[in-house]
Amino acid sequence: TAKRSSWHSENHSMHARTEVTTGNNPLRVRQLGLVGYEPVWHDMQSFTATRTPDTPDELWLLEHPPVFTLGRNSKQEHLLDTGAIPVIQVDRGGQVTYHGPGQLVAYALLDIARRQLGVQSLVRILEQAVIDLLADYRIDGQRRDKAPGVYVDGRKIAALGLRVRKGCSFHGLSLNVDMDLGPFASINPCGYRGLEVTQLADLGVNTPLTTIAGELRTHFERLLDDPAL
Repeated sequence: TAKRSSWHSENHSMHARTEVTTGNNPLRVRQLGLVGYEPVWHDMQSFTATRTPDTPDELWLLEHPPVFTLGRNSKQEHLLDTGAIPVIQVDRGGQVTYHGPGQLVAYALLDIARRQLGVQSLVRILEQAVIDLLADYRIDGQRRDKAPGVYVDGRKIAALGLRVRKGCSFHGLSLNVDMDLGPFASINPCGYRGLEVTQLADLGVNTPLTTIAGELRTHFERLLDDPAL
């Protein structure tokens, strides 16, 4: 069953619901609603290519219409039967994944060199933000060695894929909230045959996606400012 966007918007506007945090490393947070994959991808590339040493970091929170994306290391064999859903080859790390309405996508456009973060540190921050959000709902989220993302009882609930260019990151994570999980059966998620997926709705969480977005943002900002992680 097709899911409707929680933002009820199909207009791509980079000025939609923008907030800026204060401090030494301000973070501009944009809630973009339901937007096509390719325009946002190209906006991320453009933002990263034209940013200066003084450009504030940004976190983009959104949903995508149905689309499969293939990371730089993806193998076509992991596409099983994609049907009418578009398939896009992109420049992030990782393998194949699916995006659709009801899934929260968070893109982290950060100057990680300025923040003195390594790529693996950013991966851990993104994973931990999801793990901490799940813990708020008394759900035990776990990492897996050599398989970035977050899992609940062996089922994947959040996928990660990043690109770093000249010390700046883009792309990010996707968290399954309340979506049609059927299309995941048309791929080997993240390149793993038989990997099962889950979502918050199936774990008894009925919180609206827009609220989940705010909660994820809060955890991400806290962890981003925590030098001990």
